[in-house]
Formats: sequence, structure tokens, C-alpha cells
Amino acid sequence: MAHIELFVSPHTQPNGQHQPNPFSLEGKLALITGGGTGIGLEIARCMATAGATVIITGRRESVLQEAVADLGASVHYLTNDVCELDTLEDLVEQIEVTHGPLDILVNNAGINMKKPALDVTDEEFSRIIHTNLNAVFALTRVCARRMVERQSGVILMISSMAAYYGIDRVVAYAASKSAVEGMVKVLASEFSKHNVRVNAIAPGFIETEMSRTAMNSDPDRRDRAMRRTPMGKFGQPSDIGHAAVFLASEAARYITGASLPVDGGNSIGF
Repeated sequence: MAHIELFVSPHTQPNGQHQPNPFSLEGKLALITGGGTGIGLEIARCMATAGATVIITGRRESVLQEAVADLGASVHYLTNDVCELDTLEDLVEQIEVTHGPLDILVNNAGINMKKPALDVTDEEFSRIIHTNLNAVFALTRVCARRMVERQSGVILMISSMAAYYGIDRVVAYAASKSAVEGMVKVLASEFSKHNVRVNAIAPGFIETEMSRTAMNSDPDRRDRAMRRTPMGKFGQPSDIGHAAVFLASEAARYITGASLPVDGGNSIGF
């Protein structure tokens, strides 16, 4: 007699009872820095679509207002400069008093500069390290203290291909993102026993207004990036947004200390 296996939907128990969608962020509260444009905006959109209440921050209020009008009623904004480290405690306190405990932090805000290494000044190097590393750690520390106390939380960092291999003229940016990769591993190790997960997403070449401007001004760089990407195309900001939803969801509950390349194979291309 042939053996017949009964297929059961992953969201339905054998007794027919519906199970929660493990990819849903329903009931979760997320903070996304630099959430008004580009990748941050699409992470906010994807998380809101997945059911989360989302707070976006940035320096330009008009940009944040426009983003919130586009994203809908479950997305709110607070004007903030993550580089002003002494404001971060008050920022998180204000969010939690108004909206409740934070479940998800996405450290998306960052800056870059293309310049030959020998021409980079100490001030320029320090400015990028401060924004992309010092501020990321400071905000993570504020949020993680609360998450550890509650024994629950997810922290996501935005890394880069610049942390995976050498890219000319971005020495400060590469240094900052390489340090973020190391920080993810240490924090994941320390926080795991408190049910707080820490992961990174490493975007490949993603089509944003900023990247288009940079690539159009350097056609050779664009060609080299395309040749190295096995899928033969650049990614969209929503590709990063969907990855962020996954890593923030229960579907990724056994993933921590990881860095997920979302790059069309760029990191393994030749």
C-alpha cells in the first residue's frame, strides 16, 4: 500500500486551530533611525505592513512628516539627531511613555564619504565613526537595557558590503561597518540569555536616490558592481525591508549574531 503523508499548513494545527503567523509583527513597536528616506523608509513600510507600530527618527522634520503621510496611521515620527548622544535616553523614554515598550530597534542612520584614504582628515574620519558606530552603540545600549530587563527584544544593525571586502575610497565607512559586524557578535553573545537577539543586514548595491547619484557619477564603479553581482541587477530598498521583517519576527527566533547579505550574490561573486 502506498504511503500517503498528510500536508498540514504551518499555521494550522492538526486539530484545525489556527496558529499565529510567525512572520507577523502584529502588536510590536519598532524604532527605526534614519527612517524618512531610502532603505530606512522601506524598512518602516515593510514593518508597518507586517503589523508593527513604527517610530521613525531623523534630523529633517519635513522629510519625516512626508514619510508618515505616505506610510499611514501606524507610523509616527520624532525629530532627533542620533549623533547627539545625550538626547538618546530622553528619546527612548518619550517613545515608551507614549507608545509602550520597544520591541525592535533598527540602527539604520548612517553617513558615507568617498575620498582617497590619504586625503581623509582626522575630523572626517571621526565624524563617520561617530555617526555609524558611536551613535549606534549608544542608542543600542539605551534600548538594550530595557529589553534585557523585560527579557525580550530584537536589535538590527545595517552593515555593508564594505565590511566584507575592500572598496576603494570609503576607508572610514568600511572601518565603521566592520566594527558594527564585530559589535553584533559580542552583543548577541551577551544578550542571548536574556532573550534579546542581535543581527545585522548587509545590503549589496541597492537602488536608492543617493546610490543612483553616486553610481551615475562613477560609471566604471557601477559596471564593476554589476559584473560582480551574479543576479545581474541591483536590489530595491524593499528587499532590505523584507529581510528586516524576517529577522525581527518569530520566524527568526533562533537566529542571533548573524550578518545577512542581501546582495544578489555580490559578496560571493567574482
